[in-house]
Amino acid sequence: MTPLEAKHEGIKMSADDWWKCGIVYQVYPRSFQDSNGDGIGDLDGIRARLDHLVSLGVDAVWISPIYPSPMADFGYDISDFCGIDPRFGTLEGFDALVQEAHARELRIILDFVPNHTSDRHPWFVQSRSARSDPRRDWYIWRDPAPGGGPPNNWLSNFGGPAWAFDPATGQYYAHSFLKEQPDLNWRNPEVRAAMYEVLRFWLRRGVDGFRVDVLSQIIKDAQFRDNPPNPDFIEGQDPFFRWQMLYNTDLPEVQPIVAEMRRVVDEFSDARSSRVLIGELYLPLARLVAYYGLNTEGVLEGVQLPFNFQLIATEWQAARIDRLVRDYEAALPAGAQPNWVLGNHDRSRIASRVGPRMARLAAMLLLTLRGTPTLYYGDEIGMTDVPIPADEVQDPFEKNKPGMGLGRDPERTPMQWSAEAHAGFTTGIPWLRLASDWHMHNVEVQSRDPGSMLALYKRLIALRRAQPALHRGSYEALEAGDEMLAYARESDGQRLVVILNFGATSAPVSPALLPRQPIVLASTDPARAGSIEGPLVLAPCEGVLIGAVSDKGPTTR
Repeated sequence: MTPLEAKHEGIKMSADDWWKCGIVYQVYPRSFQDSNGDGIGDLDGIRARLDHLVSLGVDAVWISPIYPSPMADFGYDISDFCGIDPRFGTLEGFDALVQEAHARELRIILDFVPNHTSDRHPWFVQSRSARSDPRRDWYIWRDPAPGGGPPNNWLSNFGGPAWAFDPATGQYYAHSFLKEQPDLNWRNPEVRAAMYEVLRFWLRRGVDGFRVDVLSQIIKDAQFRDNPPNPDFIEGQDPFFRWQMLYNTDLPEVQPIVAEMRRVVDEFSDARSSRVLIGELYLPLARLVAYYGLNTEGVLEGVQLPFNFQLIATEWQAARIDRLVRDYEAALPAGAQPNWVLGNHDRSRIASRVGPRMARLAAMLLLTLRGTPTLYYGDEIGMTDVPIPADEVQDPFEKNKPGMGLGRDPERTPMQWSAEAHAGFTTGIPWLRLASDWHMHNVEVQSRDPGSMLALYKRLIALRRAQPALHRGSYEALEAGDEMLAYARESDGQRLVVILNFGATSAPVSPALLPRQPIVLASTDPARAGSIEGPLVLAPCEGVLIGAVSDKGPTTR
């Protein structure tokens, strides 16, 4: 239910409801919709597809970087934090996007990239000009090691040392990613002040929140100590994991900075709507929940949603998922909002990881767990990874570490809209090739098929919006058998039960799990619906959402 719908029904909404009860949809702008035929998606393309997002039922759009950039890392190497890259449009076009999204009750979340800039950013150009330059300390510069070479053993995510030598000034600068992405020195108060002004710039333009890139890495060890060996490293793995990232990630000094970011964002919150911070954090559970920022007064002052990537990394088994959900719920600080993610622009698509049938089960899991779900563009139609030939590779990750399966191009291919040329994405040549099945596997085709993945997503999202037990209810784990995952969602006396069969064979459901007069509100099997008469047996990879006959059907947007 949108705030507008709630107003009409006389339901009191809090300022946080849009992100606590809503659904976030990630747009990778290069691949969503091209409006001018250059083969690259853009802001006007996103504007043109807002009605799809409304029809789907999501509440917020997270847009990956759209700032001016040399595109060494496709927008994560930023040369101007307060502009729009001409490939994507203009500031005026961005303002129009925000206005039109808000008119449709859609919120806009931007990517905020605080760890580094492009090496062409004016700050870095000035910083590397001389050791005496006032902006020298805006970045991390160090003398060579006593015997020559990099200052320590830190490694870049993209391969090789995390240090690049600058012959002109005789020092190394730190870069956690490409050498074209020098790390900012967040120990410098001037850097922090400048980056907080970046946040304010976009908040003044109506932005509703930020997804903060590699948040845990923004502070490095003040003594620049070597990282210790990783005892679990196996030869043949990505060499990046040869050392434990003890001294260049997740340091205690990060937490006060997160609290500062939160206070900046909170400046723009009001009684009608709060602003939100979402942190990208690939961390163990115990460290992840620390980013909620529970202080000594019991107040959460960190990011409202530290991204929970457990469903991306876990084995796709009922018992494993049951355990991680239980552990996650138990670890959350009081008042913290959970969140779940199936995929993003850096990880293989869910339909490729688990297969098309299990991907339907994953959709039900994502949209019925407690907390805020994030949906990656194209997952609503079951898009899969697209193999990219070596001579067409764009991603620097794959170029720097070829053959290791680390390339991110396969999950970044253009959105498949229709059977028109290039799947309706562009009138030109797409920047990445399309899947071979785009003629039949697209939004237009699936919109006409009540049994499609798109129809399933729409049904589940509509139910989530309509049923208080799903968008704000409690979570209770249930015992259902070795290959089944079951849990209840409850709010104000309403109790819904979710049962997911992860097994390869049919499985009966214990009547004890079901409410009186049970009815199937949704199933991954489009043929199953209505009241349950007799024993309930789930097919392989089938999931059901069970309510009572008294539960009303979903509203539509």
